[in-house]
Amino acid sequence: MVLKFCGFNTLLLSINPVLAAPMPEMKEPEVIRTLKLASGVRFQEIIEGEGSEAQEGDTVEVNYVCRRSNGYFVHSTVDQFSGESSPVILPLDENQTIKGLKEVLIGMKVGGKRRALIPPSVGYVNENLKPVPDEFGPRRSLFSHATEPLIFEVQLLK
Repeated sequence: MVLKFCGFNTLLLSINPVLAAPMPEMKEPEVIRTLKLASGVRFQEIIEGEGSEAQEGDTVEVNYVCRRSNGYFVHSTVDQFSGESSPVILPLDENQTIKGLKEVLIGMKVGGKRRALIPPSVGYVNENLKPVPDEFGPRRSLFSHATEPLIFEVQLLK
């Protein structure tokens, strides 16, 4: 009744959408897609780098954070308090680096960052594979949970 009194015809507004309030434009949400490799490794591209791509056989320098699949922290090359990093150098070779991490790094551009879920079958299948923390506690934690998937967040520096 109040609208009719003010001169608005509610029927006219519902029939003619030009006179109705404009709808805001719907934007597609930014979703990080997960890629699954044949080995079972799943990874997400967090930041796409701008440098050269890592190739099989290269030696790369990376920072990483390793967690168990339940989220518990295992090891990181970046100190969470000071921000100081001690990157590791990894050869992209299955005999020296865990296969799952090697698959994640190949094709990654310098400056890029990826998050990966690495199943145990392509993880630490033996204790000679890199990266392995120098400290006793993280090393023990890593090898005592070698039969469960690991989550790596890895950033390619060189």
